[in-house]
Amino acid sequence: MNGLMRSLSEAKWRFAVPIFLVLFWEAFSRSGAIPASLLPAPSRVFATWTDWIFGYSEAAQDSSGRWIFDAMASCMRVTAGYLIAAVSGIALGVAIGWWRWVERAIEPTVQMLRPIPPVSWIPLAIIWFGIANKPAIFLVFLGAFFPILMNTVHGVKTSDRNLLRAAAMAGANQGQLLRFVILPAAMPSIFAGLRIGIGSAWMLTVTAEMVAVKSGLGYALWDSYYFLRYDLVIAAMISIGLLGYLADLILKLIMNSVLRWQHVATVQGKA
Repeated sequence: MNGLMRSLSEAKWRFAVPIFLVLFWEAFSRSGAIPASLLPAPSRVFATWTDWIFGYSEAAQDSSGRWIFDAMASCMRVTAGYLIAAVSGIALGVAIGWWRWVERAIEPTVQMLRPIPPVSWIPLAIIWFGIANKPAIFLVFLGAFFPILMNTVHGVKTSDRNLLRAAAMAGANQGQLLRFVILPAAMPSIFAGLRIGIGSAWMLTVTAEMVAVKSGLGYALWDSYYFLRYDLVIAAMISIGLLGYLADLILKLIMNSVLRWQHVATVQGKA
């Protein structure tokens, strides 16, 4: 019973700020300080958004009932680019953190490429891949790759050396050290990079869809802007935020499952 009351109390505070902001937004929009066409009220945004999803009132006009197609297109691009970035970023990060010769050979190039904003690659991406999914996937990869890579390198380099010595003394070879000592020790940093990377992936997907793709939530947002449909613009922004939050929540659940040993160790340490 106490646990339930505590959960309800936490939920109350978690939703207090969003509810307050929505109420303030509704009141401010209705006050007439800014024309309703430039700042539509949440009630209008919600009506347009639900029609965009379910297609029941034509409030979203040509976009009515097309939300699932736009969302699936964006999710596909995020998933493809993010998975490529995760696999390559973790693999290269472990190599750079573990082998000095790999670090000396690759890190200068990585540090030179890392400060270049991913959006600056858009012209080249369009030239190389055309107007389709590939430039968006490429930009998602660039946005997610470097956070994952750098956090993986940090996790490998800061692994407890006492654990390495103990495993080596027990007869572990290099492959066993990587698998059973380095990777588990680096997992918290790797997951931190994965969570940063998924946020970057969504930002880059939307950016790419505005200029290099003709479908998805980013394209719907930009197209609505041209037609002065700011209710649809805001609905697209909310959709992107919710899908990004859901992606991060899934990653967080996976992280809590994989790093269950860390929570157990923390509880035992407090005991």
